Amino acid sequence: MDAELLELQRQLEAAQSARSSVRLSERNVVELVRKLQERGIIDFDLLHTVSGKEYITSDHLKHEIKMEIKKRGRASLVDLSDTLGVDLYHVERQSQKVVSDDPTLMLINGEIMSQSYWDTVTEEINEKLQERSQIALAEIAAQLHIGSELVISILEPRLGTIVKGRLEGGQLYTPAYVSRITAMVRGAARGITVPTNLPSVWNSLQQQLHEMHGASGVSVEGSFFQSIFNGLLKEGAVLGSVRAGGQWTPAVFAHAQKESVDAFFSQNSYIGYDVLQKLAIPQPKQFLEARYPDGIALDAVFVHTSVVDMLDTAVGDAIENGHWIDSLSVLPSYISGPDATKILSICPSLQKAIKSSKAVVFGESCVFSNMFIKGIFDRLEKDMDSFGIRLSVGQGRPVNTNLGSEHKTGSGQHSDTKDLGGNGTSSTGASSDRGSKKKRGKGTGSTKGGSLEKDDDNEESIPVKGKKSHRKNKDAGASGDIKHGGKKTSEKMIEENANIFPDELIEEKVLAVAPELEELGGSDDSNAPLKLLSSHLRPMLVDSWAKKRNTMLSGNAERRRRLLDNLQKQIDEAVLEIQLYEKALDVFEEDPTTSGILHKHLLRSMGTPIVDKVLITLDKDNKLKNGMEVEDSEDHVQLSTADRSSLV
Repeated sequence: MDAELLELQRQLEAAQSARSSVRLSERNVVELVRKLQERGIIDFDLLHTVSGKEYITSDHLKHEIKMEIKKRGRASLVDLSDTLGVDLYHVERQSQKVVSDDPTLMLINGEIMSQSYWDTVTEEINEKLQERSQIALAEIAAQLHIGSELVISILEPRLGTIVKGRLEGGQLYTPAYVSRITAMVRGAARGITVPTNLPSVWNSLQQQLHEMHGASGVSVEGSFFQSIFNGLLKEGAVLGSVRAGGQWTPAVFAHAQKESVDAFFSQNSYIGYDVLQKLAIPQPKQFLEARYPDGIALDAVFVHTSVVDMLDTAVGDAIENGHWIDSLSVLPSYISGPDATKILSICPSLQKAIKSSKAVVFGESCVFSNMFIKGIFDRLEKDMDSFGIRLSVGQGRPVNTNLGSEHKTGSGQHSDTKDLGGNGTSSTGASSDRGSKKKRGKGTGSTKGGSLEKDDDNEESIPVKGKKSHRKNKDAGASGDIKHGGKKTSEKMIEENANIFPDELIEEKVLAVAPELEELGGSDDSNAPLKLLSSHLRPMLVDSWAKKRNTMLSGNAERRRRLLDNLQKQIDEAVLEIQLYEKALDVFEEDPTTSGILHKHLLRSMGTPIVDKVLITLDKDNKLKNGMEVEDSEDHVQLSTADRSSLV
C-alpha cells in the first residue's frame, strides 16, 4: 500500500515538473479564468495583486495577514499592502474580518496589534521601570507612537502581573518606591498637630525628594501623595478629617481643641467665640450649641446657666434690700453690655420685679430697685428749693410745670412792671406839667386835684383790676391755643420741664446724695445709666415742685396783695408830698433859671426814692409769685444805677 502511494507521488511530481508543450499567454489565462467564473466553476472571489499578474483568494489573503501579524506582533495596514502586493482597500477589508474573528487582535489607527505584542512591550516597560523606579506614561506613549489612553488601557490589566509597579497620576512607580513614598506621607501626616493645607505638605515632600536625588531624581505628582494619603486615611493609619480644599485636621488637634474648650468652659462657666476662632474652630457658636445644649449663646460669648443663676441671685438680693446693682460687676469681665442685657432679660427675679414695679433697668446692665430710687427722690425733694428755684432765678424767667400758666405769669409780670413804671413816670410828669401850666397862669388847685385822682385810680387798677383782666385775657388765649395746638403745647411743656430741672443738675444732686453712683461714669452717652436715672427722676421732681409751688403761691397771694397795697399807699403819699413842694416853688416863677434848678433837685431828691421803692416792691412781688421766700423789711434801700438796670 505504501509502495503504491509512493509511486503515485512520484508520478504526480513528474507530471508537475514536466514542461507542457502548449503554453498559454497571460491574456489567455485571464480570459480562461473569466470564463470559469461565468460558468460557475469558480464560485469564489478572486483578488488581483497590485502587479496584476497574480490572483489571490480572500481566504488566502486573510491567512497571509494572520501570518504577518503572528510574525511581527504589530503591523500597519500600509505595510501589509506593500508586503502582500494587494491593494490597501482589500487589505483593510480582510484585516477587519481578521480582527473581528480573533479577540486577541485589535485594529487601532490603521495598525493591527496582538496581545502577545503587548505582553512583550509591557515586559520591556517593566524592565525599564525596575531600573529607573519611575516611568512617565507620556514617555511610553511617545516611544510606541500611541496615545496615553491606549497605554493606560494596556498597562492596567497587567499591573501586578507583568508590570511590577503602581500607576498613579500619569506615572508608573515601583512597589519599593511606593512604599518609600507611603512612609514619607504617613510620617508627615502623623507629625502634623495643627490644621494644615495638604498641598503645601506635598510641595514640601517634593522639595525634599528633589534635594535627596537631585535633578535626576524621580518627580512625584501631588496627586500621588494625595492618593496614598487617602488610602492611609481609609485604613486608619492616620487619624483626622479632611475638609474641602485639602484642609487636614489631625485627630490629636481636634482632641486638644475639645479639651481646651471643656477646660475653659468648666472653669469659667463661659467662653468667648474669639477663643474658639483662635483654636481654629470655624463655626464657634454652632459648635458650642451642639456640645453644650444647656448653655446660652449670646452675641460674643457662650455662658453656662450657672452664670444666669448667679446674676439672678445678686439682682434679687439688691431688689429686696432696696439697692442697685451693675450686672457687669457680677458677671465676668469678658461679658459686654449687650450680652449683659440679654442675660438680665432671662433672670426670673428681675422679670418678676419689673412686672410688680419693684425694679427698673437703666442702660444695658444697671438694675435699680424702686426703694432706692424713692430714697434718692425723697432726699432730692427736701433739697429742691436750693436748686430748682435758684435755677429759675438765674435764668431770669419764671419756673412752672404748666406751659400755659408760665406764659400767663410772664405776661402778667411784664404788664405789672410796665404799668407801675409808667404810672410813676406819669406822676412826675404831671407835676412838671402843672408847674409849667402855673407859669402860663392856669389854675393850680384843679390841676393838682385832677392829677391826684387820676394817679390814684391808676395805682389801684395796676395790682388788682388790670392784672386780673389781663390774666383772664391770657387764660382765654391759652385755652384757645390748647384746643388748636395741643401737640405743640405738650412739646413745649416737656421743654420747659427740662429747663426747670436739667439732667446735668439732677445728676450733680444725685451724685451728692449717692456718691457710689459715680462709678457709672459720665453722662456723655444718652443711654448712660446715670442720665437715664436723672430722666426718670425729673418728672417726679417736677410734679413735687409744682405741688409745693402751688401751695406756696396760694400762701403768698395775701402777702402780694398787702405788698402792692402798701406800695400804692406810699406812692400816693410821695406824690402828695411832691405836689406840696412843687407849690412852694411857685415863688420862683419870675426866675426861670432858679425855678428849673429847683425842679430838677426836687425830682432827684423826691422821685428817686419812689422809683427805687417801686423796683424793689415789684422784685419782691415777682419772687412771691414764683413761690420764693421774701423777707418782710421796711428799711429803705438806695439803689445804684446798676441795681436799677438789673431789676428793670
